[in-house]
Amino acid sequence: MNTNQPFLKILFRSIAIIGVILTIIFCIYGYRLGIFHSTDMLALFISEIGYFGAVVFIIIQIVQVVIPIVPGGISLAAGVIIFGPVHGFLYNYIGIVIGSIINFLLARRFGKSFIQSVISKRTYEKYIGWLDKGARFDRLFAIAILLPVAPDDYLCMLAGLTKMTLKKFIMIILLCKPLSILAYSFSLVAMIEWLTNMLK
Repeated sequence: MNTNQPFLKILFRSIAIIGVILTIIFCIYGYRLGIFHSTDMLALFISEIGYFGAVVFIIIQIVQVVIPIVPGGISLAAGVIIFGPVHGFLYNYIGIVIGSIINFLLARRFGKSFIQSVISKRTYEKYIGWLDKGARFDRLFAIAILLPVAPDDYLCMLAGLTKMTLKKFIMIILLCKPLSILAYSFSLVAMIEWLTNMLK
């Protein structure tokens, strides 16, 4: 039994709690400023921060990939709404790629203890069997990353337990991730705009 597991659970849960608290504080702050009243106000807030706003958003994306603070789909849509389709996609892409690489390296360093610390037992048991697929894992992983249907963050951790090289992992993420990011981002943006129009 790995003695690191209880420590890792406490560590990552503490970080997640801190993240939630900071998110709540930011939400209250944003509400009082009125930046959450419309996407235009939020976009104005980010634009006033300047380039630092993009950096903050990328950091948020990296963190939510490793330790989910807000649902990934929401942050993807927010990126496109705030920064526009081109820059929003770019910032989403950068943050998610970096976060995915961090997940891979953490899993490789700490093993199953890390994964069990941040993933629900149900999700863990559902996909852990992929490790038994041997060489087929790489192909299944690439397909899963390409299509927006699987828990990508968890699969990136799972890849860290295999013999896949870091170079191959990065290539799969760089080449296959854009399609799922585009699909999530623009479908959610379209849904948000539809709901907004319905409520007017």
